[in-house]
Amino acid sequence: MMQLKDKQVLVLGLGETGLSAVHWLHRQGARLSVADTRENPPGVEALKTAFPQVTLHTGAFTAAIFEAKDLVVSSPGIALSEPEIQAAIARGIAVVGDVELFAQYRPVNAKVIAITGANGKTTVTTLVGEMCKAAGLNTIVAGNIGLPVLDALNMETPDVYVLELSSFQLETTSSLVVDAAAMLNLSEDHMDRYAGMQDYAIAKARIFYNAKLQVLNRDDAWSMLMSRPKLQQVTFGLSEVDDAQDYGLRVVDGETWLSCGTHDLMNIRDLKIAGLHNAANALAAIALCRGIGIEYAPIMQTLYNFKGLPHRVEWVAEIDEVDYYDDSKGTNVGAT
Repeated sequence: MMQLKDKQVLVLGLGETGLSAVHWLHRQGARLSVADTRENPPGVEALKTAFPQVTLHTGAFTAAIFEAKDLVVSSPGIALSEPEIQAAIARGIAVVGDVELFAQYRPVNAKVIAITGANGKTTVTTLVGEMCKAAGLNTIVAGNIGLPVLDALNMETPDVYVLELSSFQLETTSSLVVDAAAMLNLSEDHMDRYAGMQDYAIAKARIFYNAKLQVLNRDDAWSMLMSRPKLQQVTFGLSEVDDAQDYGLRVVDGETWLSCGTHDLMNIRDLKIAGLHNAANALAAIALCRGIGIEYAPIMQTLYNFKGLPHRVEWVAEIDEVDYYDDSKGTNVGAT
């Protein structure tokens, strides 16, 4: 665990994540400064009100901002390829994100489930969170889904943290120990940030660095390339499986079932979330929750009741015998 009291810490980015980091680092006794390339970042008034003593640099990053710093905490929207950040790394200054700080300071008696992927992260994270709650577990859902992970550390210690993690967050994360982690899928996205799909995949694969259980999509080649033989592993997909620990779809007497091996769990027509992609999301959520020992009853009851999230193949209306859906969150090729 890195010691932060009286350390000179630079926070990059003053959005929700950056402001959360400032609050948390202040409580650890760090000596803070903040930099944002925007002239008027969204958190500027909140920063001035809560921490008038903290220096704020706006505009393009300069080498001077990074001088005499012990640590840089970067927001996920800022690329590590920025020349000034690379120069700081070359000088031996650690550059981490809020998830890495969470990893080092989180209560070790709480379980952690982590989810990443190009598409479906928020749906699966929400489902897993609801399944954990239905099982009677005190649950905190955080990360890319909304609640910053460092804000989660200010709350009562839960039984389980359920984290949605983006590739941007994973770039600066190296020591997060997770009980179960899922890689849902990978398709072209954020190509303005990455040199290509391989670099994107490398960032995503960091979720498994310290995982106890891998949950992989066997229908997705990039996901399966992340297989680590020394880890416990289960797969999910839309095909039928014989392996008792893997999840898939099984056709019995013309009816399609969510299944674990040859054990039928739920008729797919009972799912309130439409589409085969949501069947895959459901299977991933089941695998993650079973991976931390949750019984099937609360898992399946949650799945039966789950109506999905707004703007994700959300049924709107039937007009002239045509169903209309709102899928405005489908913003990359893999989501279409």
